Amino acid sequence: MDSIDDVLAEADRAWRAYGVGAADRAVLAADLRLDLQAAAADGVGPRQLLGGDVAGFARRLAVEAGVRRVRRDYVRVLQTALTGAALGAALAYTVLIRMYPVLVNMIDISRSVQVPIQVAVTVFYGVPALVVVAGAVLAVRLRLRDLPRIQRTGWMMSLLMPVAGILVTPVTMAFAWSTDYSTAPPVVLTEVAMVLAALAGATLLARHWSLRDRRKPSGASSPTAPEIAPA
Repeated sequence: MDSIDDVLAEADRAWRAYGVGAADRAVLAADLRLDLQAAAADGVGPRQLLGGDVAGFARRLAVEAGVRRVRRDYVRVLQTALTGAALGAALAYTVLIRMYPVLVNMIDISRSVQVPIQVAVTVFYGVPALVVVAGAVLAVRLRLRDLPRIQRTGWMMSLLMPVAGILVTPVTMAFAWSTDYSTAPPVVLTEVAMVLAALAGATLLARHWSLRDRRKPSGASSPTAPEIAPA
């Protein structure tokens, strides 16, 4: 026999899937717990009171309470971010290819001066990486302005995507080394897939974190859950 906590956990999963925010979920769960405890005092179990479909009951309860659903739109955010990243990568590659000879001709460095390889690698790869991140963030913030908390999502992306890039770089380099730095299409596609997977993970995590409620629910502005009639 399921306990009250088991039923509430199942209801909470249904509310999450339905897009109910943390504050509203807490209010609904508190009201539902009181009803379940009152029913248990009368000898009526949680499943007996709610019926077999706890998830369906939880969604109906949220609808009747009039809670505000949060539009997550993970797929839409991910598609927009990757499109922006691809455009940023194309722009960075074009600028790098066109400007590289110009920069070499403009900067006359004495051969007695040696630039550390770490600095050269950071500049050569870091600047295009920043353009890729900027493209993804701008695409999300400009194209998805209708989504709730999209500005916070963009801000989180600007923090997480560089971290993802830093973490995936040694993995990609190790894979390239293992293939003797092959330029065969399967190898290159695998390296690209690694980078895209890292950027996609950072984007989804940024969206998830941006939707988390910062404050605990307050009784003044909380929705009122409808009363439950015993089955």
